Amino acid sequence: MLGTTVMIPTQLVPLMGGSNSDKALVIQTLLFVAGLNTFLQSLFGTRLPTIVGGSFAFVIPVLTIITDPSLLVIEDQNQRFRHTMRAIQGALIASSSLQIILGYSQLWGICSRFFSPLGMVPVISLVGYGLFERGFPQLGKCVEIGLPMLLIFIAFAQYLKHNYMRHLPIFERFALLICVALLWAYAHLLTASGAYKHGSQLAKVHCRTDQSHLLSSTRWIKLPYPFQWGAPTFDASHIFGMMAAVLVSQIESTGAYIAASRLASATPPPAYVLSRGIGWQGIGILLDGLFGTGTGSTVSVENVGLLGITRVGSRRVVQIAAGFMIFFSILGKFGALFASIPFPIFAALYCVLFGLVGAIGLSFLQFTNMNSMRNLFIIGVSLFLGLSISQYFNEFAVAHLVQSATSLANSVEPQAFHGPVHTRATWFNDFLNTIFTSAPTIALLIAVFLDNTLGVVKAKKDRGMPWWVKFRTFKGDSRNEEFYTLPFNLNKFFPPT
Repeated sequence: MLGTTVMIPTQLVPLMGGSNSDKALVIQTLLFVAGLNTFLQSLFGTRLPTIVGGSFAFVIPVLTIITDPSLLVIEDQNQRFRHTMRAIQGALIASSSLQIILGYSQLWGICSRFFSPLGMVPVISLVGYGLFERGFPQLGKCVEIGLPMLLIFIAFAQYLKHNYMRHLPIFERFALLICVALLWAYAHLLTASGAYKHGSQLAKVHCRTDQSHLLSSTRWIKLPYPFQWGAPTFDASHIFGMMAAVLVSQIESTGAYIAASRLASATPPPAYVLSRGIGWQGIGILLDGLFGTGTGSTVSVENVGLLGITRVGSRRVVQIAAGFMIFFSILGKFGALFASIPFPIFAALYCVLFGLVGAIGLSFLQFTNMNSMRNLFIIGVSLFLGLSISQYFNEFAVAHLVQSATSLANSVEPQAFHGPVHTRATWFNDFLNTIFTSAPTIALLIAVFLDNTLGVVKAKKDRGMPWWVKFRTFKGDSRNEEFYTLPFNLNKFFPPT
């Protein structure tokens, strides 16, 4: 989650006209709100051991706001940054109502009645595999750090996990922390020894530990607070474009919740619990808008994968982690120190963690009949089109980020974002361009449609419904109370429906 927390502001804040101190404060704010959202989600939401953090799904509507002509004409860079952030805040606050309504009205729970193990396979799989561009392509930008990280992490987490120290599985529980610390120190040693002094600019950006420029720009203590950038501004076109990102975040989080339940040895979340979690996630996006994080929230996929590596599925551990996130966000220097970790180290972890989440999706095939040509057709088409369509749309977003970074380096204002869908209605462009950059969202639309229209009556058993149907309702399985009952006896006031 820390990699995403640093990566999103690093890409977007300079395009908004923000300085290094602005970038540091946005990272602090994003980490602070992520801690709040994680605590609320694990206590009152799905109650699964999931971390809630920043989402890349919001990048396209945010890019459209950044390149809005009414904001680009502001000459003072600090004022342009503040006005842009306030516009993003307004869009997030208004669009969060969509997820809040879908969650607390139980509409998303009603929609989940059309889900089946077969339909969820491509969705959950692409929650992990759909992020392949953040794995080895990013690792390869500094292979002398990323590749050793990948190999050592696999060795510690798998080959040495049965080695105990004082009856504690140190390597299984703390493989990630040990490996990150070792490779971070190694990267700092290379930086301090001048290994990249005469290297390319690409190597300096991705390999050095002193390129974030955050330690000198961050205050020792800074408490983020609502409306710290000023009063939010609201624009209808910005809001409608942001709503697409909210829907994408909702679908991706649904897949992540189901994957997390399987890794935590819990039952799949019933429709009521799923809706409750989406409602609280909507409140999380509202908090993003109030505090000004520059992006919305979703479930951290890498932390879902980490459940499988560490085999620690305790919500209490996640709540303690949320406390640390809030603590380090207030003590800015510590947060800035963690932000100096080269991104290829995170990319090496993603290669394992995203792959594990994708495999959890494939594991649902055991409940279906894979000798059925109908099922093979649905799985194959939805997986392929999910990857293929999203790759086509993502190429435009990546090209725009590169072009904007080049324009910024040459002191030229970034151009407006143009995706494959390009009409005069920017809100319509943002809506479709955002939807179709998400592989899990495309897979859900295709898989659920095909699964519910191709020979549904005869294929009930082949779809895995006899196993799945008992988890649809809260009282369908006796274990649901253990996993999903609200604390403080709140189920008396908010009974499961």
